[in-house]
Amino acid sequence: MASAAPLSRVLLVDDDRELTAMLSEYLGREGFEVSVAHDGHEALARLTEPGAERPPDLVVLDVMLPGRNGLDVLRALRSREAPPPVLMLTARGDDVDRIVGLELGADDYLAKPFNPRELVARMRAVLRRLSESRAPHEPMTLGPLRLDPSRHRTSMRGLPVELTGAEFRVLEVLLRAAGRIASREQLTEQALGRKLELYDRSIDTHVSNLRRKLGLGPAAELEIRGIRGAGYLLTRPDDAAAP
Repeated sequence: MASAAPLSRVLLVDDDRELTAMLSEYLGREGFEVSVAHDGHEALARLTEPGAERPPDLVVLDVMLPGRNGLDVLRALRSREAPPPVLMLTARGDDVDRIVGLELGADDYLAKPFNPRELVARMRAVLRRLSESRAPHEPMTLGPLRLDPSRHRTSMRGLPVELTGAEFRVLEVLLRAAGRIASREQLTEQALGRKLELYDRSIDTHVSNLRRKLGLGPAAELEIRGIRGAGYLLTRPDDAAAP
């Protein structure tokens, strides 16, 4: 008889003990194996402690933490090899924390207060996209850009480029649609695994990061062109067919 697949393991990092107790119970009923940390130092210790049976599949990380805040924890995680995906919890309306979190490599974010059902939907979307990115796919190239989905590797002009999971998926969608406009709705659904929300600028932040990391622009071999009211276009600057 085949053994059951292991539960998705989640590390929940928040200093609100009442909230973590409620979410632990709720996520447990939804099929997650949950561990909890209440400050940044404890979170990093749990993520790096020797002899851990299995690292978390996902980290749900609050920005406002005592001692070492969530952005510091995220920065430390992204400096390590093969970090787990991170879903940031931010204060409602705090665009600065959200943008900085995405720039540092958060895979998604959710503003407090939130409905636990929405949190579960976001978590499953991140995990689903991670699973899909690990499925075998042929490498893709466009000019000096090469993207290998199976190995999760990107290179530009033969040099490796380190991208976060979300950035990689946004670039993959743009590359598959190269020469055609990919709408922000399409990019959000296919790359982030959720619907585009009002005032959601996540895709814009990821595109800005891609331009910077890949050295894209009108003076380069490739550019990601923003098309007002339509979306983004990965193209060659001299492509006469591009809008």
